[in-house]
Amino acid sequence: MDIETLSRYIDGVLPALGVNKKREILRLIYEIVKRDGKGPEEVLPPAKNLHFECAKKMLLQKRYPHAFSNAPKNAFYLPKLEINPALCADLTPRDFYPRKIYIENCISGTALAARARRMFPKASFYEWDGKEMVGSTRFSQRTETLVIHREKYDFLKPCPCSQGNAGCGYNLINLGFGCRFECEYCFLQQYQNLHAVLLPANVQDFLDKIDEAKFTKGLFDRPRIGSGEFTDSLVFDDLTQYSRDLVPFFRARPHLQFEFKTKSVCIEGLLQAGGAENVVVSWSVNAPRFIERVEHFTPSLSQRLEAAVRTAKAGYRLGFHFDPVVPFAGWREAYTQAAEQIAEAVPADKVAWISVGLLRFSRELKKNIENRFPNNTILDGEFLLDFDGKMRYPESLRKEVYAYFVPLLQKLFPKTVVYVCMEKANICSYSIGK
Repeated sequence: MDIETLSRYIDGVLPALGVNKKREILRLIYEIVKRDGKGPEEVLPPAKNLHFECAKKMLLQKRYPHAFSNAPKNAFYLPKLEINPALCADLTPRDFYPRKIYIENCISGTALAARARRMFPKASFYEWDGKEMVGSTRFSQRTETLVIHREKYDFLKPCPCSQGNAGCGYNLINLGFGCRFECEYCFLQQYQNLHAVLLPANVQDFLDKIDEAKFTKGLFDRPRIGSGEFTDSLVFDDLTQYSRDLVPFFRARPHLQFEFKTKSVCIEGLLQAGGAENVVVSWSVNAPRFIERVEHFTPSLSQRLEAAVRTAKAGYRLGFHFDPVVPFAGWREAYTQAAEQIAEAVPADKVAWISVGLLRFSRELKKNIENRFPNNTILDGEFLLDFDGKMRYPESLRKEVYAYFVPLLQKLFPKTVVYVCMEKANICSYSIGK
């Protein structure tokens, strides 16, 4: 049902509401109608002497049936409802083939620039001075623009774990920004202000920073460094060939370990680079029905596991990240089957770590998701503003999921580090080690 129709209905049952009060009522009715498939008259029936406080309480109870009685009043986030159909994501299947490619002048002679010219001959190429940034007008069009540049500043950083969360000691090497996948929950929708794919050509400058840097071990036996925070580590590897530089570099430094974090099956560069015990290739995994409905353009779970098996045979260790977990109807069975499918497919002694994290997101991202994916179901959960300002499921539900899922993974992978990701300390007590 469109917003104008809902707005007119509210005017009929609650006339003369102020702007802010009507905004809250409209938001609540919209979310309940969308989730339950009911009409507004069923959600908020007309009643004699109906007033705002009564209507809001009734709607909050319907929208948050489990959290309403215990959640503080300021935990319910009811922003203005602003739906723009023009922002809807384009989910037409397509290959990655940028229309415009900007190459910074100072790296125009690099191998990466040469490969881009060879792989995308029909693209329009532009010289770029590295100052005025360019990009598409919409996030959905970001893959139409490729920027190959020389990174000057942003090389290494600790994982941006929110204040109050128990960190795992992860360290980031920022090899790229942007992704060709369309995962409905992706934080880049809200975070990325330049709608383009950015790939640095000066990988050696990143590696030169490693030996002089100081890293903490966190949960692990060695410092853990990875590249999959602002891009998928391997989705562009056929173009970048970063893996051919990274693998031998870290193979020669056994006191460190490197993680490629991915949903892709672009592993040919890894296979050609040869294995390394201290290089872990980790796949973000989920229940198959979730992957199909929410992680658009990504390989299936079976395809990811086929790639993982080939990678393990080549001499790499593996990792898996059940993140984000979404407790939909039948989640126990669905996630149990996914975990068992992984355990049956890959050699258990090759799995270095597994993380579990429930869906969470910034309040700003909520509007991006509902605009780009108007038929989404991931926002139907009872999300509340939590300790770190993010939208999260109620703590009782998070504990319930971790209390079920973490021991299951421990049983299936008894020699693997299993940990809870991006949670506060009392919930991370469910984390377990080798």
